[in-house]
Amino acid sequence: MTFKKGFLWGGATAANQFEGGWNEDGKGASVPDHIRGGTVDSPRLWDREIDPEVYYPSHEAVDFYHHYKEDIALYGEMGFKCFRLSVNWSRIYPTGMEETPNEKGLAFYHNVFAECRKYNIEPLVTISHYELPWGLSEKYNGWAGREVIGHFMRYAETLFNEYRDEVRYWLTFNEINNGVQSSGRILSLGMTGIDHKPMFGIQETPEEVNDRFTALHHQFVASALAVKKGHEINPDFQIGMMTIGHPVYAYTCNPDDVKAMNDEMNLRMYFCADVQVRGHYPYFAKRYFEDNGITVRTEPGDEEILKEGKVDFLSFSYYMSSASSADPDVTKAQGNMFAGVKNPYLKASEWGWQIDPKGLRILLNTFYARYEVPLMVVENGLGAVDERSEDGRFHDSYRIDYMRSHIEAMAEAVKDGVDLMGYTMWGCTDLVSASTGEMKKRYGLIYVDKHNDGSGDLHRERKDSFYWYKKVIASNGEEL
Repeated sequence: MTFKKGFLWGGATAANQFEGGWNEDGKGASVPDHIRGGTVDSPRLWDREIDPEVYYPSHEAVDFYHHYKEDIALYGEMGFKCFRLSVNWSRIYPTGMEETPNEKGLAFYHNVFAECRKYNIEPLVTISHYELPWGLSEKYNGWAGREVIGHFMRYAETLFNEYRDEVRYWLTFNEINNGVQSSGRILSLGMTGIDHKPMFGIQETPEEVNDRFTALHHQFVASALAVKKGHEINPDFQIGMMTIGHPVYAYTCNPDDVKAMNDEMNLRMYFCADVQVRGHYPYFAKRYFEDNGITVRTEPGDEEILKEGKVDFLSFSYYMSSASSADPDVTKAQGNMFAGVKNPYLKASEWGWQIDPKGLRILLNTFYARYEVPLMVVENGLGAVDERSEDGRFHDSYRIDYMRSHIEAMAEAVKDGVDLMGYTMWGCTDLVSASTGEMKKRYGLIYVDKHNDGSGDLHRERKDSFYWYKKVIASNGEEL
C-alpha cells in the first residue's frame, strides 16, 4: 500500500469554531468570543466589550460541548484513526492568569478523550488554536507581552501532566506563520487595539509591526519551552508545529516575479518553520528586519531555548496556492489567511480559493527536502454551500472530488519519498468559518443544522462524503 501502516486518517476541528459552551462550567472569554460573524462582503469585526444584542458565532458554534459523544461516535463509524481538536485555554484557565486550573474544564477533555478511546481514535491536540484568553489579551496586549510565555507554560504543563496517558500527539500553535502578516494580530497573537476593528486588513504603525514580530518571537520561545517540558513529562510525546501551507508560484518567468515568489516563500513558508524545526532564525531574517525597520525584543538565552526546543514533526494546513508578481496591477485571489495573485491555470471554489491538488504534492516535497522530519496534513477541505437534494440527502460530490484529488497528490508525494504521518481533513463536522464567521460555508462530512444567524436545532446528518471517506480509511487510501 502507498500509505504506511498506522497512517493517521481523520478529521480536524478548533474549539472556537466548534465547541460552544463559551461561558459554561467556569469557562472565561477568549479572543474569538469577542469576534462577530460576517461574510465575504461584510468582514468580521471584533468588540472590546461583548454586546448581548450581537451574535458571536463562537458562543455556541455547533455545540460540541453538549454533542461530543454523538460526534465522536460518528467519527468512530467513519473509522477515524485520529481526531485533531484544540483545548480552549480559557476553559482551563478562565483569564489565563489563575494559579490553579478549572477542574470542570479539565474534566470535559478527560471525557472527550475517553470517548476517543472507545473507538481507538488517537487525539491530536492543538494547545493554542486562535484561543488566547481575553484576560491575557487585554492585560498584556496579547503575545506582545513576554509575561504571556509564563502563563502559557503553566497551561501547557497542566495539559501534559493531566493527559499524559490519554494524548500522544500534540501541536503547540495553530498556523503560527499567520503572525508574519497584519491579519495575524487578532487571531494568532490576540493583540488588542481600537474597538470594533475588522479582523483583517488592519493598518499597522511601525511600533505595532515591532510588537507583532516580538509577539511571534514570544510564541517561538513558548513553543520551544513547551516541547522541552513535554518531553520531560512523557518521552513518548510527539510534539509538532503547525503552519499555513500555501505554495507560491512565479506569475511569469520575469526575474522580478521569481524574486517576488522567493521573498513570499521565505517569509510565509520558511520563516516560522525554520525557527521551530531547525531551532534558529533563517539566514534571511536579519536583512528582512533591517529593510523593514523591525526591532524584535529578545532576551539573553532565547537562542539556546529555540535550539533545545525543536519540534518532532511539521504539520500544516493546505487549501490552495497562489502566484506572485512584481506587478501591483495583476488580479488578486481570495485565500485562507494568505492571499496572492490569481493563477489563470486553476479553478476556484465559491469563495475564490484556488483549487490546486498538485500544489500539495509540490509543498510536501518542498517541506521534506528542506527539513527531513515527518510531515502531516492536518487541515484540507472544501468550503461550499451544501443544498439538500429532493431525496432529503446531501450529495456533495464536489467535496469528494476535492478530497480525492488531494489524497492522490499525497500518495504521489509518498511515492516520491516523503515521510507522511497522516491526514486530518478540515471540519469533519460542519463548523463556523474562521475567515468569515459563516455557517453557510460548510466543510463537513457531517451536516449540522445551524445557520449564519445562529438558528437551527443542531441535529447531525451524514453527507455522501461521509460514506466515501469511510471507504478511503478502511482501504488505507487505496479506494478513492
